[in-house]
Amino acid sequence: MLSKHFSEHNFVSGHTACAGCGQALAARLVVDAAGKNTIATNATGCLEVFSTKAPQSSWNIPWIHSLFENSAAVGSGVESALRYLGKIDKVRVISQGGDGGTSDIGLQALSGMLERGHDVLYVCYDNEAYMNTGIQRSSLTPFSANTTTSPPGKVSTGNPKLKKPLVEICSAHHIPYSASASVGYPQDLQRKVKKALSIRGPKFLQIHCPCPLGWRYEPGLTLEIARLAVGSGLYPLIEYEYGKLTKVFKIPKPKPVEEYLKLQGRFRHIVNSQEEVAKIQKIADKNIDYYQLK
Repeated sequence: MLSKHFSEHNFVSGHTACAGCGQALAARLVVDAAGKNTIATNATGCLEVFSTKAPQSSWNIPWIHSLFENSAAVGSGVESALRYLGKIDKVRVISQGGDGGTSDIGLQALSGMLERGHDVLYVCYDNEAYMNTGIQRSSLTPFSANTTTSPPGKVSTGNPKLKKPLVEICSAHHIPYSASASVGYPQDLQRKVKKALSIRGPKFLQIHCPCPLGWRYEPGLTLEIARLAVGSGLYPLIEYEYGKLTKVFKIPKPKPVEEYLKLQGRFRHIVNSQEEVAKIQKIADKNIDYYQLK
């Protein structure tokens, strides 16, 4: 029998996530905000592996493990079944995946879910690489980051591509709600989950989840690093409704990107290069200007 402390949460401790795992924190914030009347699907990845080592589970809600690429499709099926049974107004459906399982191999299933109009909230836990399979780059890996498939060297300074604009890609499906959040700002994150679930139809939420192992930082720095990503403009917190930008998280005094980069080993190869840091500062400045974050 669960203790009263554990039963207060829909995602409980006892899992095997790394110390300081941003994804574990994000998952608890999401399902606690969603409430007990929720069914969750979960793509293969870190969250699935560390939270459900048989015969135990950290989930206090119905939870279904999907393949790496089809969490959105399984969530669509759950929603269709609830609709057929006449229970769609009583139960909320959340599909979950990491950045690789969402923006790369799961993008087709996600796009289909959004296009068909299923009443599902899709949550992408964005730790910016394929952490569960060896820290390979994904399409949400930031520019110049060192991963096992984008190592710096004589001809490269790390990942050569910019992050895929996944919030905008989802918004372009003409869905009611598409937004980004960060574990560094729990109240904002949970507000967005509750807002999304109050809306009928397909919704998307991308959550920035620092990873101590893959990003190479001390576990106690998770929240500080998350806040610096937002505070520098590198990870804008934005909300779209039916294709229109309706709200942004303002940063009146943006932090220099160097403060964010220097805390992480994945950027160690560029922090002493003014030229390379300037390239990343340009990305942040563009975000600040485009989204009018100041």
